[in-house]
Amino acid sequence: MATPNAIAGFIAKISGPLVIAKGMAGACMFDVVRVGNAGLVGEIIELKDDTASVQVYEETSGLKPGEPVVSTGEPLSVELAPGLIEEFFDGIQRPLESIERTAESPYILRGISVPAVSRTKKWSFVPCVEAGAEVSPGDFIGSVQETVLVDHKVMVPHGLKGKIKEIRTGDFTVEETVAVVTDEKGRDHLICLLQRWPVRKPRPVVKRLPPEIPLTTGQRVVDTFFPIARGGTACVPGPFGSGKTVIQHQLAKWADAEIVVYIGCGERGNEMTDVLLEFPELEDPRSGQPLMKRTLLIANTSNMPVAAREASIYTGITIAEYFRDMGYSVALMADSTSRWAEALREMSGRLEEMPGEEGYPAYLGTRLASFYERAGRAICFGSDGREGAVSVIGAVSPPGGDLSEPVTQNTLRVTKVFWGLDAQLAYQRHFPAINWLSSYSLYAQTMGEHWDALYDGEWSVYRTEAMSLLEDEDKLKEIVRLVGLDALSKEERMVLETSKSIREDFLHQNSFHEIDTYASMDKQFKMIRNILTFHHLGMQVLTRGGLLHSVIDLPIREDIAKMRYTEETELDKLDSLETEIKTELGKLSAAGGGLDDVA
Repeated sequence: MATPNAIAGFIAKISGPLVIAKGMAGACMFDVVRVGNAGLVGEIIELKDDTASVQVYEETSGLKPGEPVVSTGEPLSVELAPGLIEEFFDGIQRPLESIERTAESPYILRGISVPAVSRTKKWSFVPCVEAGAEVSPGDFIGSVQETVLVDHKVMVPHGLKGKIKEIRTGDFTVEETVAVVTDEKGRDHLICLLQRWPVRKPRPVVKRLPPEIPLTTGQRVVDTFFPIARGGTACVPGPFGSGKTVIQHQLAKWADAEIVVYIGCGERGNEMTDVLLEFPELEDPRSGQPLMKRTLLIANTSNMPVAAREASIYTGITIAEYFRDMGYSVALMADSTSRWAEALREMSGRLEEMPGEEGYPAYLGTRLASFYERAGRAICFGSDGREGAVSVIGAVSPPGGDLSEPVTQNTLRVTKVFWGLDAQLAYQRHFPAINWLSSYSLYAQTMGEHWDALYDGEWSVYRTEAMSLLEDEDKLKEIVRLVGLDALSKEERMVLETSKSIREDFLHQNSFHEIDTYASMDKQFKMIRNILTFHHLGMQVLTRGGLLHSVIDLPIREDIAKMRYTEETELDKLDSLETEIKTELGKLSAAGGGLDDVA
């Protein structure tokens, strides 16, 4: 049944961000409503007879019972058009800079209404089809050069199939008609640059694809040990100060994605300020352009109305799906889903629902799954059969670093990568503070097959061996704590030395160093190969009667420690280092026994 555009009720009760409205018979779930004389934005989240429960996305102080509540008859939707990239939005897609200009105040005025994308700015539309062409949903009809890095494709909306009757070229605002499509029933449909899409409804795809292609990040602990696939999902839980936000920033800068959507969901204002000030200054390493030329930010800080947090991640994922449908690879950073879950908990409490574990609503797991399952790699609608992907990396802030709490556990059920941040590592100034013993990636085998094809089957061997050495180190450290270092054999002490090298020279990465901040896959492979080559040949020396200090005191170990500062253009130096390692240890081995097959 069609919902009339204006169902008017009145406020019966106010409880913080929750407003109970009477006289709302005929309204639908998730309709957007305007609350009170100020016209605050809200969304219906519960209906019973003619009573609607509305979560209000703005501050409700000053509202009075009896004030009007008017339904728009439309679900909460985002505007999809040129002008999204480089923009800062709040949780319900209000442009913060435009609001500041309109309100002439740094504060968001209640009830202010500013369109998400500019209605006056003209965009240069270049058609790619001619009049008379047959088109179906998702087909490109033209493009707009939105930024230097983003070619914004204009697509035929979902549900529309027919023949191009008219198509124009030139400069248009987002609401001006650029094409006319006649459907199979002979009706004309006007297409403009602006489309709308309900945030809670996933955008459809033709076919889902398996996650077989790696999403490289330039972070060694991620790419080598716990890789994520393009279109994959990852969970980054960690206590306060363990470096969640820095990891999110690093991935936004360096991940092999063409579009970055960053959602600051309930984060502290000062952290979000860092993002808002830093990102415009950052340079995209691949193009040399500012990083903002392919980034959009959704800022919904902890001092903003709590209900808007709930909408922010849906707003972000819908925009990410829109760019995926153009054939782009999109990386979405959600920082942090714990704050989003807290908003759910607050609204659930005000609705007087039966609480689940730790007060969170019983449907927490379902809501988290419905968000993360919108990630993926897929064949998108359109006759060209293009491929797009949305990769979702969600930070989780468990209270006190307790990973057994509901948000972390429910997230781990649906994500395939677990980058467990460790406060102890962070206190030791080891960053990224990802614990290599507790973290895991369910994509590791598939990604290993991909890299093995490029590196002659050695990649998986080196990764497995390095992981084994780190596990052995953990066991040996326990023995050292109990009976001291002298109780270990020289081979076991060699294992400790190699593991230390893997930790300090490979896993540790300085995000603020211009060279060390990023490592290509070639560089990562050569670094781990050199460390393990030194280990293998050092063990040979020891088995032939050599002394431990003669191996670990070699000057070449300093060169191994400096590998991470090798420029990407000078990776042949790492090949030369491998030759040097073989030569130096070959001499030692010859002195302790024969030189058989050392090199």
